This record gives sequence, C-alpha cells and structure tokens, in this order.
Amino acid sequence: MDKISIKGGLRLNGRIPISGAKNAALPLMVASLLTDEPLILTNVPQLADIVFMADLLRSFGVSVDWKPGTKLGEGGTYRLQADRVRGSTAEYDTVRKMRASFFVLGPLVTRLGLAKVSLPGGCAIGARPVDLHLRGLQAMGATIDLAQGYVIADAPAGLTGGEVVFPTVTVGATENVLMAACLAKGTTVIVNAAREPEIVDLGNCLTAMGAKITGLGTSRIVVDGVDRLHGATHSVLPDRIETGTYAIATAIAGGEVELTNTSPDLVASLLDVLVLVGAEVSSTGTGFKVARDGFHPRSVSVNTAPFPGFPTDLQAQFMALMTIAEGSSRIRETIFENRFMHVPELIRMGADIKVEGDSAIVTGVPKLMGAPVMATDLRASSSLVLAGLAAEGETIVNRVYHLDRGFERLEEKLRGVGANIERLSA
Repeated sequence: MDKISIKGGLRLNGRIPISGAKNAALPLMVASLLTDEPLILTNVPQLADIVFMADLLRSFGVSVDWKPGTKLGEGGTYRLQADRVRGSTAEYDTVRKMRASFFVLGPLVTRLGLAKVSLPGGCAIGARPVDLHLRGLQAMGATIDLAQGYVIADAPAGLTGGEVVFPTVTVGATENVLMAACLAKGTTVIVNAAREPEIVDLGNCLTAMGAKITGLGTSRIVVDGVDRLHGATHSVLPDRIETGTYAIATAIAGGEVELTNTSPDLVASLLDVLVLVGAEVSSTGTGFKVARDGFHPRSVSVNTAPFPGFPTDLQAQFMALMTIAEGSSRIRETIFENRFMHVPELIRMGADIKVEGDSAIVTGVPKLMGAPVMATDLRASSSLVLAGLAAEGETIVNRVYHLDRGFERLEEKLRGVGANIERLSA
C-alpha cells in the first residue's frame, strides 16, 4: 500500500493548476442515463472515484470512452452514451465502493420506471442516511421498498411532478431529485434545495440537454418536466475543495502561490477567513494568489455550514493550519457527526487539540513535528499532508488511497511549487 513522505519547513512558491471538480463530475456522468444521445464531459479529473463511476455506468450498458488530458491540471474528456440501457440494478459490489453510486437511483426510475440500487458505502464520516433521497422520489409518485440491503424504486407509469421539501439541506438528494424531475410529468418544486456550485453545474448541464430548470443557486428550484433530453457537451467546473486545500497549504507553509483554472468565488468563505488569519489574497486573470510571510498565522474560529458557508470538506485542512496559529480557535462541525478522526493523528505530530462534542478547540503550538500518521478519510488525509508541510522533519502519511479518490496528482502539484513530497510504493 502506497505512502506519502513529506519533509516540511519549505515555503511554497509558484503556480498550481486546479483540476475539475470530482463532486460535480460524478453526478454529471450519471446524467448520461437520462438520454440515449451522447453526453460529452470535458475537464474531468483522473481519480479513482471517476473510474468507479465509469465502471458502474458500463454495468448498465452505457458506452464510456475516455481521453486523458495532456498536461497537469488539464482534465480528460468522457463520451458517455446510454442508448442501450440494460437492467436497472446497481449491485452491492460496485455501489459499496462509493456513495455517489446512489445517484443512479433517480435517473433510472425516471427513465425506466424501475430501479434497484444497493445501499451505499464510502467514507466513514457519519451515518449520512439516504432517506431524503427516497422521500424526494416518493413525493414524485415512486413506490419505495427496502429488501436485503437494496432500495427498490418503482414508478411504472413514470414520475409525476410534486413539491419536495427537504427538512435539512442535502446536496446528494437535491442532485438525485433534480435529475429525476427532468423527465417527470408536470412541475417539480424543490424546497430548501442545496445551493452548492456543483448543483448549479449539474443544472446547467441538464439545461444544455433540454431540461427546463429555474432557481439554480437558490433554495427553491423549479423543474418543468420534458418528454426527453438530448445530448450535450459540458465542461466540469473547477474543484473548489482542491482550490481551498492548496490555498490553505500556502497559508500553512508560507510563500506565494497562484491557483489557476479556478475562481475565488468558489471559496469566498474560506478566503475571508484566510485574510483574518493573516494571508494576503489577490485575484488574477485566471484565478487568485495566496501569500503569507514568515509570521505565525492568527487563530480564527469557524463553523462549517452548507454553501455559501464554510465548507465541511475544508474543515480538516483548516484545522491543520490552526495547529500552528497564535492563540486558540474553536472549529465547530455542523454537517457530519464523525468528522474529527484526523484529530488523533494531528496530535501525534504535536498539535494541541481537544474535542468537545461537535467542536474542536485548537491551541496553536510553535511547531509541529513529523511523524508516521494514518489517513482515515479523503479530507483527513489532505489535512495530514498540509500539517507535514509545516512540520519539522519527515511525515509519513499511510493509507493514501483515500487521497487518490479526490486529489489528482497531488504530489506533482505540490512539488511544482517547492514542497519536498514523494510517493513511496509498498
């Protein structure tokens, strides 16, 4: 099993190109099930989760052709065509590898009238139940049964538009219902819809395919169902979590790095906090720059929240930054109930962190010390890499397969701006 070695203490300087967003690409790939014409996606990152999704779609008879990008940060192109969909069952052995596999439920039931999808697996960061996905489809007329670990959604006459009211903001369920509503009869109103950029990106692609959608980026999305969708070409938006991670990397290591192929608007809540921490942020023509001189960052408390609030997917990385900040900060996690698993590993590196319920109290220390640590999930693994950039000595991050699920060519991008980082093969 591969490991990553980081020898810390080096400032970062240069340019990092940002890849396409995994969390946008996955539902976009699933949207190919809604039409028999080709859907062409560009700027798709080359990641393990993307490969898993391509395999899942192939199991339904979707034709999947892939052409890789030719340079760092340039995504690949996927051509997907579901003109011969066979079967409506997503088997456990495929779905267990990745929670995003559950996205096929809505498109399959709205197109075929039936879907049987295994309950999902994925990162162990809380229960993350799928009940809101199911309630949304039920509001559109689907009959839902659970049997032997599978969800069976049945709508032999097709789905019918209705009002879907989410009691809490949910990204995945918003995306699943949004896709299903495109081919439903009548109008669907999604109330308390998630507002994340990835949902807007999915909606824009569906619109290009012929869907009638209004309200994207707001908490109320209205979808007027159409008889069929057609093919389209769509470029996946930049990855805001990768963008934020490298912005924090610059703040923790010091130096000046320009992030290209991205937008500061995607991570505005983070950049506001980084300015309070003491970093300088400036827009450029193709992205933005982050700079921090040699002084210690200042402690700033944050609460995670749905977009446009501070992202839960940047909480672990920001905590790594706070471990070397002056003073104490409180980081409150409001989205997932089990997302402090990186805390014991940061403590192994000398961090002073105390967990109190849904909050972590972080008191900055003068320096971290390199140590062998273990990644527990995707975002936790990136926080350990960032801590290693600031630590004295060598940090060895184990179980980096988590990183490969969400960060494209991370070591190469960080080496390009001066980090001493390499992958160690088992």
